[in-house]
Amino acid sequence: MSVKFNVVERGRPADPQAPKKFYPSIVYSGRVTLRQLAQEIARVSTVSSADTMAVIEALLIIIPDELANGNIVELGDFGSFWLQSKAEGSDTPDDVDGDQITRILPRFIPGKEFKQVLDTVEYERA
Repeated sequence: MSVKFNVVERGRPADPQAPKKFYPSIVYSGRVTLRQLAQEIARVSTVSSADTMAVIEALLIIIPDELANGNIVELGDFGSFWLQSKAEGSDTPDDVDGDQITRILPRFIPGKEFKQVLDTVEYERA
């Protein structure tokens, strides 16, 4: 497996006077659709593409629902989804309420097998 990257020059927003540095920036080689994923899963399993699509579609409905119910969604060695919030602070604990939450962000923590695959990625210039 190989991931391509370009070289980009970036400054530091906190210190515009600081010298800019050069960094690798991932170049995406394309997209894989839900249908393509279902076809790949069907190719490597005994489940049909249509059945796989149905299960994936259900998973895409259930995961956000479970997160909205305050649950962490664990998908075994693949990883876990959870919610993180951004909020405004208060001076006292009694002043804290849900209206202070300004943003809710879904997060993903890769599991063991997911990390092992990512550890094998090689990088090359685009």
